[in-house]
Amino acid sequence: MAVVSKLTTIGIMVFSLGIGFLTFYLLSNLTKEQRKKHLEELISQFINFVIFIWLGKIMLNLSIFVTDPLSILAYPSNSKAFYFAVVSTALLLLYKSKRKNLHVRSLLGSFVPVFLIGSFTYEFIQVVWNDDRYALGYLLLLGILIGLFFFFRERTTSTVLFMIVITVWSGGLISLLRLQPFVTVFGYIMDPWFIGVFFVMSMGGLIYKLRKGDT
Repeated sequence: MAVVSKLTTIGIMVFSLGIGFLTFYLLSNLTKEQRKKHLEELISQFINFVIFIWLGKIMLNLSIFVTDPLSILAYPSNSKAFYFAVVSTALLLLYKSKRKNLHVRSLLGSFVPVFLIGSFTYEFIQVVWNDDRYALGYLLLLGILIGLFFFFRERTTSTVLFMIVITVWSGGLISLLRLQPFVTVFGYIMDPWFIGVFFVMSMGGLIYKLRKGDT
């Protein structure tokens, strides 16, 4: 039963992100060639993210992994492994932007709809199928963010749009934590400090961009 439950969770996540990728490809205002290039890069980074989660799970439990590797590999990843993957992916993107001429800013603009639509699909399934009442608040927040994304998409740059979405997303999660005991993103429980880091960084970046007039 545990194996079936784990496979079901993975299947829901893959399906949700697949909907996100498909929505981006169908509704993006990029050229067909650009959409294909961004889609390939996003899928590549998603695969890297999954690898980093597994690597983080191993590194955070290295002593146990050395003596009993199967117990770590079979155990579900926790939030710390998720944080490790986020930081590792960010560093990898920074490296690729400096050494391989990857246009991270435009890629972030493509990441936003994939993340929002994928997350909305995932949380919708949690509410309807698994009757998860704690997912309802996040589902409503994602609906608002999707509306904001399409409203601002033609009105601002991809960088500013990314910062607006992350600021509202993190601020919304902080508000939800005042109403319920926890919030999750793709099944991973988010700690207040982690959300707070995103809020401070995105809000600071957004204020800086607006003061420069870079909208």
